[in-house]
Amino acid sequence: MTLHPLLADLNEKQREAVTATDGAVLVIAGAGSGKTRALTHRIAYLIQEKHVRPGNILAVTFTNKAAGEMRERVIRLLGQAVIARSPEGDEATYQIASLTARNDNTMPTIGTFHSVCVRILRKHIHLMDYENQFVIYDTSDQLILMKHVFEDLKINEKEINPKAVLGHISNAKNRLVGPKEFETMAQSYFEEKTARLYHLYQDRLKKNNALDFDDLLMKTVELLRTHPEVLTFYQEKFRYVHVDEYQDTNHAQ
Repeated sequence: MTLHPLLADLNEKQREAVTATDGAVLVIAGAGSGKTRALTHRIAYLIQEKHVRPGNILAVTFTNKAAGEMRERVIRLLGQAVIARSPEGDEATYQIASLTARNDNTMPTIGTFHSVCVRILRKHIHLMDYENQFVIYDTSDQLILMKHVFEDLKINEKEINPKAVLGHISNAKNRLVGPKEFETMAQSYFEEKTARLYHLYQDRLKKNNALDFDDLLMKTVELLRTHPEVLTFYQEKFRYVHVDEYQDTNHAQ
């Protein structure tokens, strides 16, 4: 029996993961055992063998480097699959396949959690009273803004560390806890002060049409929870969702 070209260089367990295309699949394996290899082959297999539209496939990972490598692997696999089925099997065929695969209309959505959320928010965040061309604050921007909030609330930085406050706010956002809920949960003096700062910090972000890094996930969840038509759109679009290193995800992710 001749194996599908995308399965030929995989071991038995990897082939099992790649060809299990119906329903949820959890792959548990150690470092260096080829989990990402199986994931990228599965994406290519879905497109080549199961004729799934690339636009219906989503793959998320943690770093831009990992996402870039994943994308390049999928492009190469799709090109190699075309070569294997071509009578010529030449380099020109590979180049054509690769160029075609690089078209966003013929490629799955592959990126980090944050980059995928940015794409979604750029299209829909106007529904939440933001402008779609929002600004993303980095850690230095956040610290500058928080220090302004300290000044406005007349809180001394010697009393409470702004970086510690930002850390607590980040942890709250990763648990999808907004300012109001955080305030009801506050038990210590520090948490009560942080709650006040959290409120004003978020107000200032919105006034500046800005999101911080944690907001990218939190606002996407909020968008999907409060606008069922957007949720339905992405449920229909992303029929096959792949998560690399799933064990490292937090609640918001």
